[in-house]
Amino acid sequence: MSENKKLVPKRRFKEFQNTDAWEQRELGDLAEIVRGASPRPIQNPKWFDQNSEIGWLRISDVTEQNGRIYFLEQRISEAGQGKTRVLHSSHLLLSIAATVGKPVINYVPTGVHDGFLIFLNPKFDLEFMFQWLEMFRPQWQKYGQPGSQVNLNSDLVKNQKFFIPSLGEQKEISSFFTNLDQTIAFQQRKLEKMKSMKSAYLSEMFPAEGERKPKRRFPGFTDDWEQRKLEDMCSLITKQTGFDYSATIKPSLINKKNDSTYSFIQNKDFSGLNINLNTDFHIPVKIAEKFPRILLDQPSLLVTISGKIGNLGLYNDVKKAFIGGAVGICKLNDLKEGEFILYELTSEFGQRQFRKSTKTSSHANITVEMIKDIDIIIPKSHIEHNKISKFFKQLDTTIAFQQQKLEKLQNIKKAYLKEMFI
Repeated sequence: MSENKKLVPKRRFKEFQNTDAWEQRELGDLAEIVRGASPRPIQNPKWFDQNSEIGWLRISDVTEQNGRIYFLEQRISEAGQGKTRVLHSSHLLLSIAATVGKPVINYVPTGVHDGFLIFLNPKFDLEFMFQWLEMFRPQWQKYGQPGSQVNLNSDLVKNQKFFIPSLGEQKEISSFFTNLDQTIAFQQRKLEKMKSMKSAYLSEMFPAEGERKPKRRFPGFTDDWEQRKLEDMCSLITKQTGFDYSATIKPSLINKKNDSTYSFIQNKDFSGLNINLNTDFHIPVKIAEKFPRILLDQPSLLVTISGKIGNLGLYNDVKKAFIGGAVGICKLNDLKEGEFILYELTSEFGQRQFRKSTKTSSHANITVEMIKDIDIIIPKSHIEHNKISKFFKQLDTTIAFQQQKLEKLQNIKKAYLKEMFI
């Protein structure tokens, strides 16, 4: 392979396939890279003024807007502007704190604090470099020591070598990724709209606090709902008493799944109707079956009882599984009732029941006895609660489909970033 061949990406637009190889440069050769500045002490209110036309860029803005800044809630005062760097036009920035290595473009007047680098007087297409930095972002991790936070500074960024094509090819690549990003953003909005719709339906199709009828019902149902306790609906247990969970179970866990292991389900593996049985860890059958009370072998509602209280999952699988700590298990009398209970406890009414039962210490926790006492309001008609469960299951299926479409687009972009840059 010739040297020239090495300096072109795997995937290239036709009109550039037989043109010059990409050129190696340093980032500092193609822009004046400077650090933002912050007024001190940053807590002083004199630095901020909500009537100001200049926004103040925070890390939270970068996260929420995925690096494309169209709105800044916090505004910086005239006094504050004198202590920072103010950008009145769009610039490329790079986060060097918290979300390290995240590229940013501001589309509104912006005050830039010292957690960002600014690329001034660039000799490249802005969007091209934004996408290159997005592709390169994982590589910045090499500047951190194992177990420590990555530490980027302007010199490291200035000296970073990279390959760059002609301006014409840069613009073609920019246009391609701009269109792809717009498609991803559109899909993200569709997904968020579906999630918001579900939240609205959850608030309207289950009774509010103190009420016995929901605002929205299927035709033909008018009776008051009846109040029950969660323990009336299922057999609620938690981890086996009388043993040290960490000492007894954790040393037995293995990474590989085989015929003589069960999936070990942790909090992160369940959310709603979908339980992930392809878990990170598995437990040998001979160990798990010593603790039948916390072995999942029948339809069960899972409830987190420590840390993030009230996260819910519904287990209904022919395969047995074993549950991690900090989880309560409601072994269900009826699966369809379990589906209904899951949706009710996901609603604002249900989550309020968890909040009322939560006791605070070093971190939030709730006892099984408290969960047993949680109020459930159910329709008198099984037909009505089956209709409600079916409605939300269909909505969840649609949301999952939209989520899969979004993830597919995001993965496509990752693949193109790898193939269209060197």
